[in-house]
Amino acid sequence: MKILIPIDGSDSANRAVDQVIATASLLKDAPQVFLLNVQWNIASGNVKLFINHETINDYYREQGMAALATARKKLDAAGLAYTYHISIGTPAEAIVQYAQEQQVDQITMGAQGQNALSVLLLGSVVSKVSHLATVPVLIVK
Repeated sequence: MKILIPIDGSDSANRAVDQVIATASLLKDAPQVFLLNVQWNIASGNVKLFINHETINDYYREQGMAALATARKKLDAAGLAYTYHISIGTPAEAIVQYAQEQQVDQITMGAQGQNALSVLLLGSVVSKVSHLATVPVLIVK
């Protein structure tokens, strides 16, 4: 089974990792785990005039690795193999695209604790992924 866990570094996302670890022993074979961190694209407009492309990519990499650190430690401690990837773009769309590219069987996500106003104005990443994904989405509280 291929499982994608989007990681933003939050406690909620790390609870999704805990859920995958806890249920891995119930599966016949160890799951193939994919960790994905999505960085918002900040390199638009005039930003590129003042900061070079390499510096921007270094920033994405540093922020992504920091967000993935706890999840990676948890999976290492549990002895579960995984791959990780840092993507740039709009989170929900990037998550669904990566899930399709890797042909995952399930997306396991932490429920995000956004306030009602931001959900109303922007929608949550979780709800957008649930709407756009073609595979089951397990939401962990």
